[in-house]
Amino acid sequence: MKYSPELQDKFEKYAELLRDWQQRANLVAPSTLGDIQHRHIDDSTQLAEYLPKGATVIDLGSGAGFPATVLAIMGWDVIAIESIRKKTNFLEELKTQLNLPNLTVKNDRVENFLTKATLPRDVIFTARAFAPLIKILDYIWLYKKTTGKKSEGATIDAAPAVLLKGVNVSQEIAAARRKYKFNYELFPSKTGDGFIVAIKNINKKPGQRITGPRSPVNKEHR
Repeated sequence: MKYSPELQDKFEKYAELLRDWQQRANLVAPSTLGDIQHRHIDDSTQLAEYLPKGATVIDLGSGAGFPATVLAIMGWDVIAIESIRKKTNFLEELKTQLNLPNLTVKNDRVENFLTKATLPRDVIFTARAFAPLIKILDYIWLYKKTTGKKSEGATIDAAPAVLLKGVNVSQEIAAARRKYKFNYELFPSKTGDGFIVAIKNINKKPGQRITGPRSPVNKEHR
């Protein structure tokens, strides 16, 4: 993909920092280090086509910063939530080295953050290689249940989530629809055989319970 010289310079510096930190912290799959631009950066930049300008991005389980840091480089205000300290240390280094005042890094579990934080008026959720869709909707529902207490006039139903998903997205959608009602659109990935799924109008089906979603145990290699 083609980017402006300013963006490409930051993406290249991002890749350099990632390769350096990978020697001390297992941030991404080693097999992807030879093509960070395509495997991680280009994969993340695709989301820009589906994100409304002016919204604050809440990235769930940001890992090595994909897509959170990439979207911050592209100009969005981003809150990156990551529970593993070594990864948030890396995200803070990216924030400093790439001069990204619009990137906010939170070292916390997703469910903890979403139930206690005061968030901006308009938010949209993103995630990449984080959790099954049904778990992501559990997290969003936690936020939706308490949003009136935290953020006056908050709106998440217009376009609450734009997610990077793999080839099994149809099965994930089917599983999630047993618990939730929602509208969605699927778009083929430009960088692989996965998909981008845009979700809105989420409502929990009667009788279904939220049992306290937890982040997946294995969050490496994203």
